[in-house]
Amino acid sequence: MKKFIIYCFLMGFVLVAHSQIITVTDIETGEAIEMASLISEMPKASTTTNHKGQADISAFVNSEKIVISHVAYKPVEFSYKHLEMQGFKVELARKIAVMQEIKISAQRWEIKKIETPVRIATINVKEAAFQNPQTTADLLGISGYAFIQKSQLGGGSPMLRGMATNRVLLVVDGVRMNNAIFRSGNLQNVISLDANAIENTDILFGPGSVMYGSDAIGGVMSFNTLKPRFSVDSSNKPAVTGNAMSRFSSANMEKTVHFDVNVGLKKVAFTSSFTFADYDDLRSGSVGGVPYFYRNYYVITYDNKDYMIPNADSTLQVGSEYSQINFMQKVRFQPCKFLEIDYGFHFSETSKYNRYDRLYVMRTDGPYKGKLRWAEWYYGPQKWQMNRLGITYSKNNRFFDNLRFIAAHQFFEESRYDREFMYRELRMQKENVDAISLNLDFDKKINERMTLYYGYEYVYNLVHSHATLTHVVTKKVDPTVTRYPDGSMWQSNGGYLTARYKLNEKWLLNAGFRYNQFLITATFDTTFFPFPFTDTRMKSGAISGSMGFIFTPSEKWQVYVNAANGFRAPNVDDMGKVFESVPGYLVVPNPDLKPEKVYNLEVGTVRTISNFVTFDATVYRTWLVDAMVRKNFQLNGDTMIRFLGNKSRIQAIQNVTEIDVYGFQAGIEFYYRGFGLKSNLSYQKGKEQTPDSLVYYPLRHAAPTFGSTHLSYEYRNKFKVDFYVVYNAKMDYKDLALTERTNASYARDESGRAYVLGWTTLNLKMTYFPNPFIAITAGIENITNLLYRPYASGINAPGRNLITSLRVKF
Repeated sequence: MKKFIIYCFLMGFVLVAHSQIITVTDIETGEAIEMASLISEMPKASTTTNHKGQADISAFVNSEKIVISHVAYKPVEFSYKHLEMQGFKVELARKIAVMQEIKISAQRWEIKKIETPVRIATINVKEAAFQNPQTTADLLGISGYAFIQKSQLGGGSPMLRGMATNRVLLVVDGVRMNNAIFRSGNLQNVISLDANAIENTDILFGPGSVMYGSDAIGGVMSFNTLKPRFSVDSSNKPAVTGNAMSRFSSANMEKTVHFDVNVGLKKVAFTSSFTFADYDDLRSGSVGGVPYFYRNYYVITYDNKDYMIPNADSTLQVGSEYSQINFMQKVRFQPCKFLEIDYGFHFSETSKYNRYDRLYVMRTDGPYKGKLRWAEWYYGPQKWQMNRLGITYSKNNRFFDNLRFIAAHQFFEESRYDREFMYRELRMQKENVDAISLNLDFDKKINERMTLYYGYEYVYNLVHSHATLTHVVTKKVDPTVTRYPDGSMWQSNGGYLTARYKLNEKWLLNAGFRYNQFLITATFDTTFFPFPFTDTRMKSGAISGSMGFIFTPSEKWQVYVNAANGFRAPNVDDMGKVFESVPGYLVVPNPDLKPEKVYNLEVGTVRTISNFVTFDATVYRTWLVDAMVRKNFQLNGDTMIRFLGNKSRIQAIQNVTEIDVYGFQAGIEFYYRGFGLKSNLSYQKGKEQTPDSLVYYPLRHAAPTFGSTHLSYEYRNKFKVDFYVVYNAKMDYKDLALTERTNASYARDESGRAYVLGWTTLNLKMTYFPNPFIAITAGIENITNLLYRPYASGINAPGRNLITSLRVKF
């Protein structure tokens, strides 16, 4: 083994004296094609093109047959001599992607999509660059299948099939982002990721607990960030490439700049990425909607006194502004063809930003009745940092064909500041989480029919929490109740085994299981609350499994059925949080929780017709049992308690309800000679059993029916235009969850009952390419300047929004 390692490292510095570069482009657009495969049997050689469409084919000399293929293009064959006559330039004709070739990475290993019996949506870097999402939450939204809720401009909480927040899982470069304080309330952690540094995104719908463990109930969102690229020049001359982008959006006066650079040698490559974004107050539309959505008043504080001020422009959502910075550095080293080592550093920090949906809430009683309730309610800077080390070893042996090891450390910081109107004390709650994770994954091809995937995961989270009350006049600082027990720990150990078995040429079986153990420890401070306990230790386990069949009558048709169960283990937020859920209700810790469990059944099909049209549809049903929800609770026999001077009803998170969700997702895509049509629709209905009875009411995270339709045209590598419609159905009062019916964010009818307006926006975007290195994009979102607020959101959507961007490749 020692000799082998020395050999690998020595080979890493052997240089080849001569190289021949081939360039592969799109026959219609002239655009470079990345990840095109080139394969030769005699001599035996293979390679792939880089983002410039280039590859070194020195090893292919004298080959009589070189097959060049790509997922989205028709394959071609040439001899080396023929390529030489063509000047080593090849053009490929586009096709509707045949399912056998599409690869996804949402299952830990990169596998063919047709070998996965679940629905997966993919967003590539090209589509993201064209659509120009401001944040990664917006990036998920352009898939058409993820519904995005926002409580403020600096927000974005994805909903997948009636599940959201800590019931869906975020994964970054194979590392789980969910931590011990991911809550059931709306989250905004996804905006910590830089949408401009993401290479591709896979959204896996339904339980993913076998591969990912806890939280993967409604789905998994797997983000793969920019990967360092090696040079294709055998001379080992550094290949320097990169991108720069500047963007402006009128609705919130967005000013974003981004650049990334890749320096690639034959065996070592480096990628750096930087983004800065600044957003002013968001302006909503003014056509349609309801007057309730306008921002009529806001609070200013002058000379330590609060004043409620009329808003001169009620379409301007005063106090919604924020800014953000992202940085990423990666190193990739391949000493030999069997071994690859990569390291990545990620850093993200926002400015402070207001919890906008709290800023327009009016008091309905007390001495300040009719006044805004909050003078201040904002989040402090949200920080995220990750160090990740990955090792991939790919040499067949009796135990595995490929091994991947990932070790990561993440640091999270979030804080909340709030002060009621005319009150003198500003409350601050700050949390830090250190998250360590280790993943070890293997795959082994047993024979031509069976492949095994197995692995182990360890996760450790340490939570620090502190809180203060600051008198805004005297500046005196006093301690107060923390959001979580300081020093809380959450730990997970899990192992999985899955198998893919080819029954015959048309039938494929996928099956697997996972076992997880969890441990939570916490020490409670009884200074402010008379808890009947001071130390708690919660230990539990969960088993999850899945089985799916795939029937493939032809390479253009797939039918699948999948049954799976998953789980979400209680975390520190569930077990140990103290917070005011709504005025008059205080949630206290409950150390007697157990995992909630999900069962899912889905049937789907994908059909490609004449290489121009692809249709897909999925129907599903999901049952969640032992669901953790807030319910009235007793503390030392008491049902009421004083909190911050107010008398509050005691509640706690408890395993007391069941949830039932069903729905379908469907899409169609057409592409022919530059013309394109893409449409998708998501329908979901959910019901939740109330904690105090057997009655079912609508589920909060089951969004109204939503979708989009795009009509596009692309001409060679000169321009692309896309006219599209985004639509959401309405929801009546009876369709709203009980918690939403009293939410101040919703419009009200004549009887004062909450409801959700349906809405449709018209949008137009286009990109012009003066040359292969420059792209100028302009677009108008919400052309009709519609006033609307998406379901469950606390902030209006942008009004008419002019977007311009300039991208330069080098």
